[in-house]
Amino acid sequence: MTTYLAFLRAVNLGAKRKFPKDDIRRVVEGVGFTGVETYIASGNVRFDTTMRSRDRITQMLERAFLEDRGFDVPTIVFSASEFAELARETARLHAERPGLARHYVYLLPEEPPASVVEAVEATSNDLGDMVVRGRAAHALLRPGYEDGVVDPLGATKLLGIATNRNATVVTTLGEKWCTPAR
Repeated sequence: MTTYLAFLRAVNLGAKRKFPKDDIRRVVEGVGFTGVETYIASGNVRFDTTMRSRDRITQMLERAFLEDRGFDVPTIVFSASEFAELARETARLHAERPGLARHYVYLLPEEPPASVVEAVEATSNDLGDMVVRGRAAHALLRPGYEDGVVDPLGATKLLGIATNRNATVVTTLGEKWCTPAR
């Protein structure tokens, strides 16, 4: 069995995209995955499976979510070991920049090509930095950016499909769901 983490994009936003945690858990268990847990209402789920193909797992979950909800639910899947490394990198980047106002982590389905990485990182400015590491893009925002602005650096449109979580959620899930002594 391998442990995976899935991150659902744009659920529980507004009246038409509701997907309660209990329903997410039910659907993930319904496709045959075990050890299913959720964390907060933003669409974070961990599960165990004998399947090895991240693409097949993603497709299976997206089909099941669509069937259950009636709307597309883009889903970003990481193995627990991949996500553990992402969480460690998130903690490192955060620690290197004391005084950040916000640190958002955009989770990506695939590692972007070098040209996209370069374009995303080039959006860094006085408000903050964009740093891409593998399948994650970090928005490291300094005090002074306008709170509540979704994309203050103008980088997310370059990323394609992604879902974001704040650094606290990423590091918490890395500790909670990716440690060997589960």
